[in-house]
Amino acid sequence: MGGLVLHSGSTPSPPPYRDDLLSLHKSLVSIPSTTGTEHAVGNFLVDYLAARSYTTQQQPLPPLNNTPPGADRFNVLAWPGPNPDPDPRPRVLITSHIDVVPPHIPYRIDDSGLGPDSRISGRGSVDAKASVAAQVVALEQLLAAGEVRPGDAMLLFVVGEETTGEGMRRFSEGAAPARGFDAVIFGEPTENKLACGHKGHAACAIDAVGRAGHSGYPWLGKSANEVLVRALVRVLDADLGSSDRFGNTTVNLGVIAGGVAANVIPDRASATLALRIAAGDQETGFDIVKGRIEEILKDTDEEALSMECTNGYGPIECNCDVDGFESIIVNYGTDAANLAGDHVRYLYGPGDILVAHGDDEALQVRDLEAAVEGYKKLIKHALRA
Repeated sequence: MGGLVLHSGSTPSPPPYRDDLLSLHKSLVSIPSTTGTEHAVGNFLVDYLAARSYTTQQQPLPPLNNTPPGADRFNVLAWPGPNPDPDPRPRVLITSHIDVVPPHIPYRIDDSGLGPDSRISGRGSVDAKASVAAQVVALEQLLAAGEVRPGDAMLLFVVGEETTGEGMRRFSEGAAPARGFDAVIFGEPTENKLACGHKGHAACAIDAVGRAGHSGYPWLGKSANEVLVRALVRVLDADLGSSDRFGNTTVNLGVIAGGVAANVIPDRASATLALRIAAGDQETGFDIVKGRIEEILKDTDEEALSMECTNGYGPIECNCDVDGFESIIVNYGTDAANLAGDHVRYLYGPGDILVAHGDDEALQVRDLEAAVEGYKKLIKHALRA
């Protein structure tokens, strides 16, 4: 699937698109675009696609606290060819995200004897600018070969995926349902394996309210910290739901705060949890897990404890029954949960999620090239289905 052609010897020759692929990937990774500051990379993509005869559209989103003045945020929509139908209805949507997590890490490539083993690093080199570059080149290759018609496919590159998924939700509310895609190909690092789905997700904040007092007289106060800790231990030890495909629901206790001094009984405490939900399905999984946690809080101290959650959903099913692909289950969230519609979902892309978001985020040239071939195969499969 790597798209490499062998000579009579054993040295593979590069695919004809290698230079274009690496140049596009370098440009994307070199432009800083942490969530909220996607303006420059969005403008680059608009210009890049327009220069290749795509019709582009910018779908605006509100600024965040870190968005520079005048630097608009927007999703990039693109259709192959000039002057598309006023109401285009492509069968396949090809999408990924152009925002990255902080901090910006400069682009770097080991270009000594540039070849498939050369290593490319930098923020977004994997998550998810590798998918963006490979998707664009894959569609270009199919169009040039006449294997896909211009009206068959649409590109969508969204902002805000790394935080709330606001870019995809904006697209979903404003455009997607009317187009009625047959299939959507989501680009994320899956090691060039086809994901059968991923766990659901929710971010939950638990608050505890106590009564302040002197630590020497604990019976006269009520420790919010103590109440919260007792509840959290029970949440961490509880069975919050599981499934054969996705395993167990897991909890990451990301933030704990409470108290003002060691000799003061704390009257306020809080914790923030990230839930990876394996129970139920996309519609029911979050309610199952939330209900179990709420029961724990009620049983621990109903008056002192409360919880609020955002962006909750259960496990996401994707189609992984395509010849020529290995399959995988991933634990991270994607924009597949944020796009409404009755469409087949495919989740695929180059790179390993275990290096994404880290200081050593990197992949090899061969990974990018394999992804181009994988996306070509997926696009053709989706159009035949």
